[in-house]
Amino acid sequence: MLNLKKEKGAFLKFHYPLNLIKMNTTKEQELLRTYQLFVASFMENSSVDELNDILSPDIMGFGTTSDEKVFGIEAVRNLNDIGKQQKQSLEDYHYTSKIIKKQISKKGDAAIIITEINLGYSIHEIKTVMPLRITTVLFFDETWKVIHWHGSLGVESEGDTWHQNEWQRDNDRLQKKVDEQTAELKKSLVDLKATQSQLIQSEKMASLGELTAGIAHEIQNPLNFVNNFSEVSNELVDEMNEELDKGDLEEAKAISLDIKQNLEKINHHGKRADAIVKGMLQHSRSNTGKKEPTDINALADEYLRLAYHGLRAKDKSFNAQLVTDFDDTIGNINIISQDMGRVILNLITNAFYAVNEKKKEQVAGYEPTVSISTKKNTDTIELKVTDNGKGIPESVKEKVFQPFFTTKPTGEGTGLGLSLSYDIITKGHGGELKVNTKQNIGTEFSINLPL
Repeated sequence: MLNLKKEKGAFLKFHYPLNLIKMNTTKEQELLRTYQLFVASFMENSSVDELNDILSPDIMGFGTTSDEKVFGIEAVRNLNDIGKQQKQSLEDYHYTSKIIKKQISKKGDAAIIITEINLGYSIHEIKTVMPLRITTVLFFDETWKVIHWHGSLGVESEGDTWHQNEWQRDNDRLQKKVDEQTAELKKSLVDLKATQSQLIQSEKMASLGELTAGIAHEIQNPLNFVNNFSEVSNELVDEMNEELDKGDLEEAKAISLDIKQNLEKINHHGKRADAIVKGMLQHSRSNTGKKEPTDINALADEYLRLAYHGLRAKDKSFNAQLVTDFDDTIGNINIISQDMGRVILNLITNAFYAVNEKKKEQVAGYEPTVSISTKKNTDTIELKVTDNGKGIPESVKEKVFQPFFTTKPTGEGTGLGLSLSYDIITKGHGGELKVNTKQNIGTEFSINLPL
């Protein structure tokens, strides 16, 4: 129970057993009781000795006039002594208090409480009512303790308050600066996002450039078939007409079957060319971010061939052994095929670059080899791209997924390929992209996608 006792020279005195703070109360109730005890001591100028348990040794406070500054418990004691002397000349001293704001930190280890107090007293039968405001900061360390307080009078004169109006003006100036800086930061963020989008699109177009020669090679093959079968079919039509003129219907039917087969082959290779063009357009345009069932083996094989023929078109001397080991039990998996194709292309292109650089060193017996494999595990799909190139130095291995980091000479790499690939795998597909490398042995990039 909280006991209230009337004493001489004071309106109300809080007699408050401190051990009640720790008994059968919630943390917020402890906060309020600690605060009530502090306000009572502030207004009644109680002995500080009985309040040691709720005051921080580093307590700091500012009173209602510029000379009322306290730092530490001893200073609070001195201020209370001054208050006691002043009250000896007062009559009918009394007050009422009301909490107008209470804010507790998210962690529950700090709180700010603001209280409005109406103070009344008489001097030579002249009655005075004075509005006060006390702002108190408390922190929790096993128990609540007061670490800071500020008292101010509800008047406009700065001489009667501890720079209350000046603080308000400073606060307004600071808020204005915060608003200006916030606006600048928002603009910088918009500009940064726009630049990021441009860089990503540039990287997409750069990878498309890597594909261009390979795409041309891949399209040329079906076009050759289309042209050849068209010419043959044209000749067969002439032969069929001759047989019809002779009245040999059986031979004409046989020739018509050959023509039909040729048309089917033309259609097949035409669709093949169409698929290549659509893949190229899909690679260059912005994706929808929608996952669709995709044959990961076919996707990997497609980009392996395109990347290889693309590099061969630029450098006729380049040659490498291509090794594939696809797990046929995987089937279709839900991925963003456009993004995954970009990742595979980047890893394969890097692998070709690595083996080509090592080949330039003319190491005896060296045969450039790039392999790509897939494997279905219990709850993941694993895709690996491996090369027997020069490897990545340990000193830079941890940086390979950082934006703009590249080991290639200036002008030969943007430093965004692996960074974008890492984001696509980890953020876009919830997977993992790891690198394992040994200098002069080779490098292996492994992708793990959840099923």
